[in-house]
Amino acid sequence: MSSATDRGSAAESVLVVEDDPGIADILQITLRFHGFAVHAAPTARRALELARAHAPDLVLLDVMLPDGSGWQVCRELRAYGDEPAVIFLTARDAPSDVLAGLALGGDDYITKPFNVDEVVARVRAVLRRTRGRAPAGGVLRHGDVELDEATFTVRRGGAPVELTPTEYNLLLHLMRNAGRILTKEQLLRNVWQFDTAVESTVVETYISYLRRKLDPLGPPLIETRRGVGYGLRPVAPEEPAEPAGPPP
Repeated sequence: MSSATDRGSAAESVLVVEDDPGIADILQITLRFHGFAVHAAPTARRALELARAHAPDLVLLDVMLPDGSGWQVCRELRAYGDEPAVIFLTARDAPSDVLAGLALGGDDYITKPFNVDEVVARVRAVLRRTRGRAPAGGVLRHGDVELDEATFTVRRGGAPVELTPTEYNLLLHLMRNAGRILTKEQLLRNVWQFDTAVESTVVETYISYLRRKLDPLGPPLIETRRGVGYGLRPVAPEEPAEPAGPPP
């Protein structure tokens, strides 16, 4: 039996979106045992209703639903500005499906059949990186990029940059380690809370998402060191101002 310290806090809530009653029941029972507040929806429509009514911290989202898809549910949550963490649950394990889920703003992707203990562990890992860190309250700057840890906002050249929670945490870790090249394993451990490199393609995928959002606003920001990892490009020193000449 888990100790109290291993259980999720009462403030952490999970919405289970799954149309298979057996799978939905075991997920609800297991998550409640571990201390999470749980709501469940068998359809896309009901999932959106419950998400707006209860604002869950995390959504366990089946991809194939009787009245739509989990992809569409995720799109609508993001379109309405709802920012729960999202873990997709699906039997579709092709790399293109995994990348599609991540591209929509998913934070993790679990394929069926799965072990419920693994699901709980992944839920905790995602919540740690998207909800569990208290903001430091400062503003990090690298060149023309500003990241405000108190408001979870990012700007480049004064323009706001909309990031998903995982994209934000990846950029935060890169900015906190500016001047260093971080390996995939270091990023997986510190951003995704993974202990192995099994999911290393996730790092490459999210680096590409950051580039798509940041590079149109200025010079390329993220450096790839082939065979090593990733880091932020050095910032060129500002040119000294020209001394004022004598008045005409």
